[in-house]
Amino acid sequence: TDKEVTRIKIPFIDAGKGGPKHWETVLTRQKFEELTDDLLQKMVEPTKQALADAKLKPEDIDRVILVGGSTRMPQVRSLFKGLMGKEPYVEIHPDEVVAMGAAIQAGILTGQIEGKILIEVTPISLGIETQGGIFTKIIEKNTTIPTSEGHLFTNAADNQTSMDIHVLQGERPLATYNMTLDRFEMTGIPALPRGEAWVEVKFDINANGILYVSCKDLHTNNSRRLRISPRFYGLPREEINRMIEEAKGYARTDQKEREEIEIGIKANNMIRAGQLIIEDTEEDVDTPLIEEVEKGILEVKTALANDNIEEIKLKTRRLEEQIKALDRKIKEESKRQKAVKVV
Repeated sequence: TDKEVTRIKIPFIDAGKGGPKHWETVLTRQKFEELTDDLLQKMVEPTKQALADAKLKPEDIDRVILVGGSTRMPQVRSLFKGLMGKEPYVEIHPDEVVAMGAAIQAGILTGQIEGKILIEVTPISLGIETQGGIFTKIIEKNTTIPTSEGHLFTNAADNQTSMDIHVLQGERPLATYNMTLDRFEMTGIPALPRGEAWVEVKFDINANGILYVSCKDLHTNNSRRLRISPRFYGLPREEINRMIEEAKGYARTDQKEREEIEIGIKANNMIRAGQLIIEDTEEDVDTPLIEEVEKGILEVKTALANDNIEEIKLKTRRLEEQIKALDRKIKEESKRQKAVKVV
C-alpha cells in the first residue's frame, strides 16, 4: 500500500467484568519503517553474497523477481533498487512465484516442458575427510547441478589396505567442524608403500539432487558406490546461512589450525623421504651428506615432539635441502661410475 497512515484495530482483546475491550492505534509509514528497518537490513548481505558467489555484478542481472507478501512494502522495493540499481520485476504475484517455479521444475523433470532449464546449485560444499582431519572439498558451494567431480587420493601409510571414506558437507577447512552425511570403508587396496596406491573418489549429483559417492581402486578396479540424500536439502535456509556465517567467523583460526596440520604432514613426509633416500643409497657412495640427512631427520622428529610450529617449519625446510643435496650427489656419483665403466 502507498498509504502514509493506517488505523489498526484488534477487537475483543479482553472480556472482563467491565465488558469487552478493544485495542486501537494509528501507525504511520515512518514509524512502521523504523520498526522494520533491522529486518530489511538482513537482506543486504545475502544479496551481496549471492552476487559474489555467482561472480556477477548488479548490472549483469536482467530481471529480479520478488518473492513473498512482504516484498509489496515500498521500503523493500526501495532498498532493492538501491542495491541493484534497477526496479524489481513485479508482474508475477509474490505469493505464487515459488509454487509456479516448483511447477515448472516438475514439468522439466517429467518431460512435459521441453527446451527450458531451471538452474539449481548446491547451497553448501561437499567433500571428504583426508589425512590429518582436513576437509577436502570435491563439489564446491554454488556448483550448478547436475554435476560430477572426482579427485585422486593416495595411501597415507605403508601397506594400507583400506580407506575410510567420510563424506561431509560444510565450509570449514577441518572435517570435525562440518556435518557428516555418511561414511563407508573402501577395502581390498593393495598393500603398497605410502603414496603408491591410488583411489579415485567421485561425487555425482543428478537432476533430482541425489548424491552418489563412488570409490575406485585404480590398481585392482575394485569399487564401491553409495547413494546419499544430502541433508542440506532438509535443512532450513537459516541453518545453511548459519553454517556459512560460522565458517566466515572462524576463517582465521581454522586456517591457522589447518596450516599447522599441513606443516606436520609435510614434516612426516620429509622424514619418510629422507629415510627412503638413505635406504636406496648404494654402499659405495661415501658422503657426509648421508650423516647430515640422518641428523636432519632426528631434528625434525624432535621439533614434532616439541610441537613448535616455527621450529618444525625451519627443520623441515633444512631437511628438504639436505635431501636434495644428497640426491644430487648420488646422481653425480652414478654418472661418474657409468663413465668409468665406458672408458
